[in-house]
Amino acid sequence: MANTDIFQIRTEEAPRMPAPVSTTGAIGWMRQNLFSSIGNTILTVVGILLAYSIVAPFIQFALIDAVWTGENREACLPQDGGHGGACWAYVKAYLPQFIYGRYPVDEIWRVNIVYALFLLLLVPLAIPSAPFKKTNAILFLVVFPIVAYFLLTGLVIGDAVILPIVETAVWGGLLVTLVIAVTGIVASLPLGVALALGRRSKMPIIKMVSIIFIEFWRGVPLITVLFMSSVMLPLFLPEGVTFDKLLRVLIGVTLFSAAYMAEVVRGGLQAIPKGQYEGAMAVGLRFWPMMYLIILPQALKLVIPGIVNTFIGLFKDTTLVLIVGMFDLLGQIQSSFTDPTWSTPSQGHTGYLFAAIVFFVFCFGMSRYSIFMEKKLHTGHKR
Repeated sequence: MANTDIFQIRTEEAPRMPAPVSTTGAIGWMRQNLFSSIGNTILTVVGILLAYSIVAPFIQFALIDAVWTGENREACLPQDGGHGGACWAYVKAYLPQFIYGRYPVDEIWRVNIVYALFLLLLVPLAIPSAPFKKTNAILFLVVFPIVAYFLLTGLVIGDAVILPIVETAVWGGLLVTLVIAVTGIVASLPLGVALALGRRSKMPIIKMVSIIFIEFWRGVPLITVLFMSSVMLPLFLPEGVTFDKLLRVLIGVTLFSAAYMAEVVRGGLQAIPKGQYEGAMAVGLRFWPMMYLIILPQALKLVIPGIVNTFIGLFKDTTLVLIVGMFDLLGQIQSSFTDPTWSTPSQGHTGYLFAAIVFFVFCFGMSRYSIFMEKKLHTGHKR
């Protein structure tokens, strides 16, 4: 019997069939990632129910039942006696105070110029492909703080009033939040790097001073630092000697954040292989060129998530300045609750929701930018 009577040999290519619907597209993705087992199915269903129970009321409050226009609390009072929706008309009415605090209305243009200069210099500095990086960095780190200081506080030369003086006591809202956060972020990074290098130094005095500084500031909460700088520090100064409360807060926040930044950078320095140090010294580099050209660039790239995490924490901790009588964004919102013109059951919820949105935008933006820089610098070490 011939083999061809038992086996059939295909002489033509079989027609190509599409993949089963159950393994491709959205259905395939859900079967693989959401319903691949009984346990995953239960977790998926519980997660959907939990998300629905949270998201649906939030959308109902923030968008569907919200009041967008109005002149006073009458517009936001619910007809059924409940809490009603978000009163965005109240946020719209108070928006200038939330952004500028009690800064004089006629001088608000100075704050707007500072905001515009800040964005104008920060955006090209944050874009890796933008040209003139050194010039941009000098303008942002050296020139901008001086210009912003005189614009915000005023400028008087002799008897000539170039810009009227505006006391920091009337600053508030987002202005105070950004001033404290940006100053703390910009100043704490180089100070933290110096402290990290000092802690790893072979010189006993520098090492001991760095360790004492770092451990002291890490050993006290930020609230204590703010309270000491605002209330206790003036008691130790000579009679008649004092300086601005905002400046005291800035110094306290910067030193506090620098201590944490130093430990983050130290972790990056410890992650650099010893061969990198030996290689740099083998080519004749001294300490500072070795650190500047070889070690620090690698160490800082390794700890980008930790650095940004410290920045985000510092930005959110600016709300603590309320305990020393300064009104940042959250404090300014809370102070508006005493206004009977907009007193409604939903006023507090709306104010805190607005603060949460603002803080989320800034913190999420910093987080996403750090992820972008990690991918740009290939610090993920993917295998």
